[in-house]
Amino acid sequence: MVKKAGVLFMAASLLMCSASFGASHVDASTADHETQSAGSQGDLKQHQAAPVGAKPVDLGELRRKYSETFKFRGPEVKQIALTFDDGPDPRFTPQILDVLHRKGVKATFFVMGVRAKKFPSLMKRIHHEGHLIGNHSFSHPNFHKRSVKQFQNEILRTEKIIQNTVGYRPKLIRPPYGEITEAQVQWAKKNGYTLVNWNVDSQDWKGLGKDKIKANVIGTAGPGSIILQHSGGGVGSNLEGTIQALPEIIDTLQAQGYHFVDLAEMLQTTKYR
Repeated sequence: MVKKAGVLFMAASLLMCSASFGASHVDASTADHETQSAGSQGDLKQHQAAPVGAKPVDLGELRRKYSETFKFRGPEVKQIALTFDDGPDPRFTPQILDVLHRKGVKATFFVMGVRAKKFPSLMKRIHHEGHLIGNHSFSHPNFHKRSVKQFQNEILRTEKIIQNTVGYRPKLIRPPYGEITEAQVQWAKKNGYTLVNWNVDSQDWKGLGKDKIKANVIGTAGPGSIILQHSGGGVGSNLEGTIQALPEIIDTLQAQGYHFVDLAEMLQTTKYR
C-alpha cells in the first residue's frame, strides 16, 4: 500500500511539473506578423531552438528593466517616426522612397541582411536620400527561439553587409516579430546597441487596402509615435496599400502639427555604432 501511494504521488508531481513548463512560454505583446523571406529559408535551417532555461521575461518587463536600451516610442512631443521593415525589396522599396522624396520626409529602414546583400543599389539609394538604416537580422528568425550566440551572429553578419555597402554600422536593431530574450537584450546593451520596436502597427503585412492602413495609423498615432510599416515581404506579399496610403498619412499628420523624423533624432541617439 505504501509503495502504491508513492507511485501515485510521483505521477501527480510529474503532471504538475509538466503543466508548469507549458505555462512558462512568454506571452508576447506584439503579433507574429512579418512575412518570412523566401530567400532566407536555407539559412534558417541551420538554426536550432535555444536551450530551455528559466521562465522567459515578457516584453513589457524587458521594456521596464531596460528602458534605456529597448524603446517602443519616443518622447511625447509632436514628432513621429515612420519605420519600414523587411527591405530592401525592388517591388516596393523604390515606390516608398519615391513618396518620401516627394514629401521631403525622412524615415528609418530596418533591413534584412539577406536582402541588403542581394540589392546593394537599393541600400545605397536609401542612404543617399538621407534615410536612416537599422539592423533587422540576416534571415528574419524569431529571436525568442534562438540562443544569444545565434542572435549575435545574425546581427553581426547583417552589420558587416551594411557597413560594406553604405559605410557605417547601425546602432539601431529591430528584432523580427518584435521578439527577443533578456539575455539578448543584455548583449545588445553591453555592445552599445539600441533596440527599437513600435507602438503603432499599420498591419500592412496583411495586404490591407489604403483606407484600412491609413485608419490603423492615424487612429493610433500620437506624440512620439513609432509607426511600423513594411518596404519588403515574402513571395506573394502585397504592399500596394502602404504605397497608396503613405502620402495621405503624411499629409494628415503634418496638418495636425506633427514633424516626421528618423529614429536617431527622435530617440536623441547616434545613427552609427
